[in-house]
Amino acid sequence: MSVPEDEERLLPLVQRWPRASKFLLSGCAATVAELATFPLDLTKTRLQMQGEAALARLGDSARESAPYRGMVRTALGIVQEEGFLKLWQGVTPAIYRHVVYSGGRMVTYEHLREVVFGKSEDKHYPLWKSVIGGMMAGVVGQFLANPTDLVKVQMQMEGKRKLEGKPLRYRGVHHAFAKILAEGGIRGLWAGWVPNIQRAALVNMGDLTTYDTVKHYLVLNTPLEDNIMTHSLSSLCSGLVASILGTPADVIKSRIMNQPRDKQGRGLLYKSSTDCLIQAVQGEGFMSLYKGFLPSWLRMTPWSLVFWLTYEKIREMSGVSPF
Repeated sequence: MSVPEDEERLLPLVQRWPRASKFLLSGCAATVAELATFPLDLTKTRLQMQGEAALARLGDSARESAPYRGMVRTALGIVQEEGFLKLWQGVTPAIYRHVVYSGGRMVTYEHLREVVFGKSEDKHYPLWKSVIGGMMAGVVGQFLANPTDLVKVQMQMEGKRKLEGKPLRYRGVHHAFAKILAEGGIRGLWAGWVPNIQRAALVNMGDLTTYDTVKHYLVLNTPLEDNIMTHSLSSLCSGLVASILGTPADVIKSRIMNQPRDKQGRGLLYKSSTDCLIQAVQGEGFMSLYKGFLPSWLRMTPWSLVFWLTYEKIREMSGVSPF
């Protein structure tokens, strides 16, 4: 039965526009998590770019003269050679990206869970449905956010280009968007979208699926209630699984998005994500796919912890039911 228009105006905003409210709430939670853990993301990206075998074809000396080795030395090198605040270089497009990405994936996952697949009467949600829902949510969220992710990755590498004596490509976030759009058109903003959504599908299968499954298992099968302890345990598990599943795709995604391009916007190093994968394994070994795993895990775990604790809390404060 529909609610009369006068009564609808008196309802809280979260009840009048539930999906929009959840989109904004998840975006706020993601912003807090991004600011708290961004230096680890920058460190991870720098590590993933080191020793790129494909650069040898272009005669680039960066592969032989990589100045950093390991997570701690990479972070210290950035601070010593570029400045402390450079640990947050690229944080603005990262926040843009996570507002769109987190909002899209959370709204999609909950819609699939509550409307499309549906829970059973005892609140049980089968794992296979959660896996499909998590992967689909990741694909939708990441496809929408790809332009901001592209700018974030390229701006994170600007400090390294300066140290190597190369000219900086962008003056700021908006200049980066404008330049990429001018050089590659609308299609250029979605460069690397295939490995991007592949990574997002794996990460969200690890993050959303693990968090949802572990949380409801603990609530339904242990003395634990739906509180901060349950949220913390679930988010720690989701961060670990997401890192294990997502790091190889993250390495491929970062390399494809950061590679030099011709005037038509085509990559000069890799033809596709599969080509990048083959070149990485053949030229650097299988473990090159896990470059940056430690900072990725150390970043993913606190990011997941901060995000889920913040998201659950602001949902509670806003009168929205728990995730």
